[in-house]
Order: sequence, then structure tokens, then C-alpha cells
Amino acid sequence: MRTELPQGGLNIVPFIDIMLALLCIVLSVSTFIVQGTLDVRLPESESGGGSAAAQKPLILEADAQGALALDGERLSLDGLKDRLLKLEKDQTVELHLDGQSRFQIFVDIAGALKAAEHENFTIATAERHDRH
Repeated sequence: MRTELPQGGLNIVPFIDIMLALLCIVLSVSTFIVQGTLDVRLPESESGGGSAAAQKPLILEADAQGALALDGERLSLDGLKDRLLKLEKDQTVELHLDGQSRFQIFVDIAGALKAAEHENFTIATAERHDRH
């Protein structure tokens, strides 16, 4: 007489429950932790961009009044130029420009990047939602 062993599968339901609980905790806590120093409302585009860089990009922000911040540290335009000169060329800089900011601030930032010969940058936008 041959006895069959019960088919023992891996029950992953408890694992999924734990992962969902951890995800809820992380998402609820992260909203309190992540707060920018400038109030920046990104302009909208058809394909709201996100960078896929392997290295964490430096965030360069400019608000509607033209105030600048690099990774949370407020800088003048001259201070920004000095910091850009010290960056490695492969370091990605992600521009977060307020949609209401003047075009001149973008020109100033682009000039500072060009003067530092830093060409590795992206411009962040928010995904456009149809407004019918």
C-alpha cells in the first residue's frame, strides 16, 4: 500500500498581509517626513516626468519668487554657481521650477549649469490631467 504525502504549498497570504501593513505604515509616515523647503508647483506636461537615474539626483528648486535651493539648502545664484562647479559631472541635477516662476530664473540656472560644464540634468514636471 502506497501512502501519498500531502501537497504542502507555501502559504503566502500572511506574508502579503504583513507587507501591506508595512506599506501602509511607510506611506503614512513618509508624508510627515518629506517636506520641501520651497513651495514649488511643477508645470504640467503630457508625460509627467520621473527620472530613472541609478544615483539619487540633487534637487534644485526655484519657487515663483525666484528663491533657489539645492537639496534643501537655500542659495543665491552665485552660491549655486559655486556649488555646481564642485559637483561631479555624472551627478544628476533635477530641476523643480515652479510653473509660475519667471523664465529668467530658468535662463540663469541654465547659464550656471553651462558655466560649470554640467550637462547631466532633468526637468521635473507633473502629469497633466485633462480639464474638460
